[in-house]
Amino acid sequence: MNNWKTLETENDESRLLAGLIDEADAVVVGIGAGMSAANGFTYIGERFRKNFPDFIEKYNWFDMLQASLFEFPSRQEYWAFQSRFVELNYLDQPAGEGYIALRKMLEGKKYHVITTNADNAFYAADYDMDKVFYYQGEYILWQCSKFCHQKTYRHDDQIREMAKAQEDMEIPYELIPYCPKCDAPMEVNKRNADKGMVEDDDFERDREKYNAFLEENSTGKVLYLEIGVGYTTPQFIKHPFWRMTRSNEDALYVPMNQKSYRTPKAVRPKTVALAGDIQKNILNAYKQLTYEG
Repeated sequence: MNNWKTLETENDESRLLAGLIDEADAVVVGIGAGMSAANGFTYIGERFRKNFPDFIEKYNWFDMLQASLFEFPSRQEYWAFQSRFVELNYLDQPAGEGYIALRKMLEGKKYHVITTNADNAFYAADYDMDKVFYYQGEYILWQCSKFCHQKTYRHDDQIREMAKAQEDMEIPYELIPYCPKCDAPMEVNKRNADKGMVEDDDFERDREKYNAFLEENSTGKVLYLEIGVGYTTPQFIKHPFWRMTRSNEDALYVPMNQKSYRTPKAVRPKTVALAGDIQKNILNAYKQLTYEG
């Protein structure tokens, strides 16, 4: 492994993070749910209880992830929940301080982001969206539930109307959206373990840009920075980051997560795990880079 000079001399995680980003020739950033949670956009606790008390009372859910995967008994109830969920986690979700600080740290670097999140965090924090790849869909987009064609749709006003007009956890029947091609019910554009998701032209272009960046930056001091990525879908970020780190002798794999996940033996010598508070480490790393700059 080539001369990542801070590795043996700096123990403070935020200073280490700042140094590694500064030294890298290119940064590939993988963002999971832990990043949004660290910015306060949690799917549990008071935020969940405040916005879905009726659904919690009816179904005894313990978090929004469980709720979002629920098989609702009717389309009226499905969209009553989803419209509130999309308002909260997309339309009305503010910019996260950690997302903004990370963007500023990456400015001037060669970088690209892949995320398994589907919220508005990168838009709200004013990222260059040509450098962000949403792999699991976006909450605001709709797709045909029968996958009859590869196109997504967006209707913010209708989501607002659903959230406002619902009663007893049901939207008015006439607000249920249907596919303009086959008349099947529409659903939120997000990846399903069984059937995948609709991948439209924008998705394909974003995938091509991400893959091109990986190919162009397959050698040299590439930092694979993984933030808040768990083990629910490791095949999208975690496993590819391991493979790319192994294949480049000068690469470094840096997972930021307060939970510990086993790293393959071949990757461990090229791994620096940051187990501290994600938000605190990012904000302090940005301050460190700003001060030294």
